[in-house]
Amino acid sequence: MVEKRKCKRLDLSVSIQLERLSNDGIMTVKYLTVDVSDISKSGIGFSAEQELEIGTYYDTKIQIWTKEVIDAVIQIVRRTEKDGRYQYGATFIGMAERDALKIDIYEIFNEL
Repeated sequence: MVEKRKCKRLDLSVSIQLERLSNDGIMTVKYLTVDVSDISKSGIGFSAEQELEIGTYYDTKIQIWTKEVIDAVIQIVRRTEKDGRYQYGATFIGMAERDALKIDIYEIFNEL
């Protein structure tokens, strides 16, 4: 399989909340909690019981290992199904640079 990721993915055991953003900018008031499998500065992998459409955008709140919350907008770019659960790949569309730096710092400490 050809690696398409821009940044190294890190295994991380946290949960995030997703809030759907529509093309007209109106948010759908439906929160989903998903299980994160890995994260990098450019994207995130997670699983959920709900089926999400590829190409859709979500406002996310990711509670990281320090218990801080990172706010980011993601776009779903990949979806596979296995045993009634869906595995997703998403890219970060909007994230503050300081929050991306927190992921870089985690990567550095994880490699030590």
